Amino acid sequence: MSNGVAYPVFRTPDLDLALRVARQMVAFGAQPYSEVSVEAEVPTVAEVRRLRDALPDSWFTCWTMDAPVVPPPGIPDLTCSAPARELPDNLADTQAYLPLTVSMLDQTLGSIEDHFAAVVGPHPAAIHWSSLSWPEAPERDLYGENTHAEVTLLLNCDSRELDARADTHLVLVHVRRHNGYEDRFAEWLAEQIGQKVIGAPQHS
Repeated sequence: MSNGVAYPVFRTPDLDLALRVARQMVAFGAQPYSEVSVEAEVPTVAEVRRLRDALPDSWFTCWTMDAPVVPPPGIPDLTCSAPARELPDNLADTQAYLPLTVSMLDQTLGSIEDHFAAVVGPHPAAIHWSSLSWPEAPERDLYGENTHAEVTLLLNCDSRELDARADTHLVLVHVRRHNGYEDRFAEWLAEQIGQKVIGAPQHS
């Protein structure tokens, strides 16, 4: 069993630029079967309502340990994830579940990234591209990688757990963790889009 590790390769307060750089990295490894997932923190009832309407195909989930065991009348069980379309107009009782996470998983590349980035607002969020394929670089003694070939764009935060707020957006490139080999691989990948590793890696 192998583990992946993610290296920061670009940081900017410019959302459009962050998305463009992330897509450059994705394009370097994109395959017909590649997918994209998104998630964001939703801290208030007002934002649950706004994002429910802005992302009608999303799902809302509560990860709070002390959330209600039995949901209030008219509210789906948010501890098991609920489709946005099942949330009622009166969302006052979702207060007990806050903060929520809104997500859309395993979508087609290019299908949701722009809209999600535009509507997520100031909340910690992530756009995650998976099932990519990094090519080999024999001249650098680097082998190709499929299992851990991924890219993440963190919005308004510096942590993949979405728990380190920031005024900037951060692009991470993922590689296989293996005895220092991962440092060289991440550096090479960043070079392919004119960037470099700019900080400590984030482990799973």
